[in-house]
Amino acid sequence: MKTTARRGVPRRTFLRTATACVGFICPRLLVPSRFTELGQPVSVHSARATQLTISEASELVRTKKLSPVELTQDCLSRIERLNPKLNAFITLTADFALTDARRAEAEILKGQLRGPLHGIPIALKDLIDTAGVRTTAGSGLFKDRVPTQDAEVVRRLKSAGAVFLGKLNMHEFAYGGSSAISYFGAVHNPWAPEFCPGGSSGGSAAAVAAGLCLGSVGSDTGGSVRQPSAYCGIVGLKPTYGRVSTTGSVPLSWSLDHLGPMTRSVRDAAILFQAISGYDLKDVASVDIPVADCVASLSAGVSSLRLGILRPHFYDELDPEILNVVNSALADFRKLTAEQRDLGAPTENDFYSAIVDTGFNVLLAEAYAYHQEYVAKSPDLYQAPTIKRIQNGSQISSVAYVNSRRKLDELRRSARQLFDSVDLLVTPTTPVPPFSIEDLLADQNTMRAKEVLMLRNTRPFNVLGLPTISVPCGFTSHGLPVGIQISGPPWGEATLLRLAQAYEHATSWHKQMPVVS
Repeated sequence: MKTTARRGVPRRTFLRTATACVGFICPRLLVPSRFTELGQPVSVHSARATQLTISEASELVRTKKLSPVELTQDCLSRIERLNPKLNAFITLTADFALTDARRAEAEILKGQLRGPLHGIPIALKDLIDTAGVRTTAGSGLFKDRVPTQDAEVVRRLKSAGAVFLGKLNMHEFAYGGSSAISYFGAVHNPWAPEFCPGGSSGGSAAAVAAGLCLGSVGSDTGGSVRQPSAYCGIVGLKPTYGRVSTTGSVPLSWSLDHLGPMTRSVRDAAILFQAISGYDLKDVASVDIPVADCVASLSAGVSSLRLGILRPHFYDELDPEILNVVNSALADFRKLTAEQRDLGAPTENDFYSAIVDTGFNVLLAEAYAYHQEYVAKSPDLYQAPTIKRIQNGSQISSVAYVNSRRKLDELRRSARQLFDSVDLLVTPTTPVPPFSIEDLLADQNTMRAKEVLMLRNTRPFNVLGLPTISVPCGFTSHGLPVGIQISGPPWGEATLLRLAQAYEHATSWHKQMPVVS
């Protein structure tokens, strides 16, 4: 197996397989006119296939108009060309990917199609264990860690026939919202490389947005799927707590961690979600509740839906450009649905402060519990900002943690009141645009405050455990993407995906991709 791993994957040559298109129509002539980069026709062959969504590529693979091997090779070529600028990949498993693609192609030619992910190249955030391929969590502590077993989500994706391109860069141990802190170097936003892509799943967001892979699975403890998705102009879904197994993923906070899909369309998010969700006996947080067919229900109507606009906390002190874009999106939602109404906080006046305080106490204590022995033995293997955040957890007493964990359960129960009079909630994904990498790294003391601000609107839904999706809804005047969040009651993924797709079909933001050269 050939893998690459440094501070950014170096340029390298990928061998193309001469027999790659046997039985398939080679995709070189497939130039769908609607695939554009900022409205300009695509002229690079490798970009043509890699701009396909999962559902589009899946249909072409199913009808033998697109070879999984050619599609994988196009992704590898694009990674080779663009990753030095983005630093999205930590480990590239080119040989494994081509083997998977050839196997998928052979199975499909025999009529053994496994489903919409069969032969589709995806990549994984580098805290999700992959047997035989190192999983670093973006840290020097784990730079040589090679798991012997796949995470549960990887096992499910392999069963679905997905092709794995490699492991994606991230904020070290997922303990930050910028992806500027990693043993392997900062991740860059493909829309403007001087800016951060958000975090902690920054490599996943950058790779999907730039067409290095067709989709990814990230983790979300305080917004790490949704916030980078918003900053990179893609779709990010955080499912209900307990809906997707976290078995085999490096934890940050067991009580707040979620895994979820990051894609370029809502349908793709539904496809990936369908593949990875479901009960897992090995995960103590997993809940044995049937998973609705979210893909099949996407076409159902949304005109009867009632939307709640959570003004307190989520709309406070928004950046003016974020506010303008979000207000425009709310006007679009108003045309699609039955009603919009402003909502206050349920029951208690300190509802949101309770969420913030509870979430921080639980996060600090659980992160410290996981890292305590590592920190004692090898503190020098952590990045300085990360170890400082981890050590802060030692200040949380056992009594404070127990009380906060009990409060967490109370908040999750009371959150159901938010849906007494509405079906879904709509909020801005982030209150501010992303900060520049230079600005973040200039002062570690202010970096944490900036990251907390960037995650302000996403963090509450981890504490509440509610399913929440971020979808693109516009751009700032500097050309940076803006996202809007839709949240639903527990196990309500099908409904929020349905509204998200209706909004996506009514707008064109999701069709735009960054021009990276």
